[in-house]
Amino acid sequence: MRIISGKLKGFRLSPPGNLPVRPTTDMAKEALFNILSNQFDFEEINVLDLFSGTGSISLEFASRGVPEIVSVDKSFGCYSYLKTTAKSLNLLAIHAYKADVLKFLSQHQVKYTIIFADAPYDMPQLPTIPKLVFERDLLLPEGILIVEHPSTIKLDYYPEFTEQRKYGYSSFSFFQHIAT
Repeated sequence: MRIISGKLKGFRLSPPGNLPVRPTTDMAKEALFNILSNQFDFEEINVLDLFSGTGSISLEFASRGVPEIVSVDKSFGCYSYLKTTAKSLNLLAIHAYKADVLKFLSQHQVKYTIIFADAPYDMPQLPTIPKLVFERDLLLPEGILIVEHPSTIKLDYYPEFTEQRKYGYSSFSFFQHIAT
């Protein structure tokens, strides 16, 4: 795993091997950030990274100049690794929280430009994440929700669904507010 672009371009992440994670591949991450960089000025947005794991996505956003990134994971090892890595790289934009993501979503009130969710693929509630985000109104009107999931799962039944991009076994489903 490496940082693809920005001030930390080329930095290699070396998380402990015992973390309960399935990191987004560099190829998929690069494709995702190519999409996002054409839609957003990273220096003017805020990001919520759900199920942040090693923090690869949060660190990529920070490297590209995002001023506020909230990263949530229930694993103490993941939380600790991200917090330590962000501190060692002097990335003050990253705010890591050790919390259950579903509980966090039910209590959180801040709105975000980008929400990225990479839940464990075997998590039964994975398909409900878009519903929770839109019911809680956590996405800014111009914002985008991206859910990473197994390509075998379809999330296109949500009215806010806009597209799905497949990268091997993994897919990104994109959601936006419905235009009125």
